[in-house]
Amino acid sequence: MKFFIVIFLLLVGSFSVQSEEMTSSDENEGSFDVIGLVMEHITDAHQWHVLDYTNRHGQRVHLTVPLPVILWHEGKFWFFSSDRFYHSSEPVALGNDFVVLHDERFYLTDFDGTIHTDKEGHIVNASVADFSITQNVASMFLSVALILWMFLSAARNYARYGMAPPKGFRAVLEPIILFVRDDIARAQIPGEKADKFVPFLITVFFFIWINNLIGIVPFFPGGSNLSGNISFTATLAVCAFLAINLFGSKSYWKHTFTAPGIPFPVKFILVPLEIIGMFTKPFALMIRLFANITAGHIIILSLISIIFILKSLYIAPMSVALSLIMYLLELLVAVLQAYIFSLLTALFIGMSTSKSEH
Repeated sequence: MKFFIVIFLLLVGSFSVQSEEMTSSDENEGSFDVIGLVMEHITDAHQWHVLDYTNRHGQRVHLTVPLPVILWHEGKFWFFSSDRFYHSSEPVALGNDFVVLHDERFYLTDFDGTIHTDKEGHIVNASVADFSITQNVASMFLSVALILWMFLSAARNYARYGMAPPKGFRAVLEPIILFVRDDIARAQIPGEKADKFVPFLITVFFFIWINNLIGIVPFFPGGSNLSGNISFTATLAVCAFLAINLFGSKSYWKHTFTAPGIPFPVKFILVPLEIIGMFTKPFALMIRLFANITAGHIIILSLISIIFILKSLYIAPMSVALSLIMYLLELLVAVLQAYIFSLLTALFIGMSTSKSEH
């Protein structure tokens, strides 16, 4: 608990406030940018947005949490606060060069911070290797802290009360853990091998579920789109790929590369398909999780945007009602996608570890 209090105080103490004058043309006559709103919420950022409001002086105030910027250039790491890039239009010195943040990417520029583009509008400035703690990374650390707190609390409860009837938070966790063990792992993976994969499947299930829930919380420290980041889902898919193939049985590899019992000419077609299938299975897991979570965020934001597009309060009740329905559906999708990813991973592991006769 003390750890979380310290982290909270550090975050509060690092809040950044930026204000800007409001212009009547921007507020009253400008068209509503739906694509910009949606992309801002589903893409990653180098700061954590908290709140926007207008103060009594008519200034638009942006309350954000700056995050560490870590760049690799000229053979060494450079450390900054994201405030240096968001609150100033001046380029930041990076050794003998200068760097600017443009569309959440860092580019090397001259002293004036000029961004050069080709005829098609693509930026031609050299980019910098970015190892920053972005909003999605910070959200992932938050989910890891929550998962550790949940399981360590349950472990202390077991150590204190043994096999007594579960109480409190342990009573909530235990049925879910047993569900993953019995209805996902043991139901799909044959024999005693199932229990070897239970820790992995439980970790994947809770990791995806908690991150999905954080993503649909509409206020700080929620609102990130980690599960809608293709890098995140690709990493999970790689872990699933390794779990499926590293523990594959001899029967699995024999079936994949020799296709026993199949006429020899057909093997020239079937064996390449089996090899391709080794990669398409985790690829499907990656795309399914990424697409479903991202689509949910886009739909909710689009429904809310209808009010501002039509500029009518009469559409507001229907727009808000549909958004609430989608929000409730997203709560279901959050756990459903964690279940599907874990279930299919267990199914593929079961297929690779079983010793079936050909």
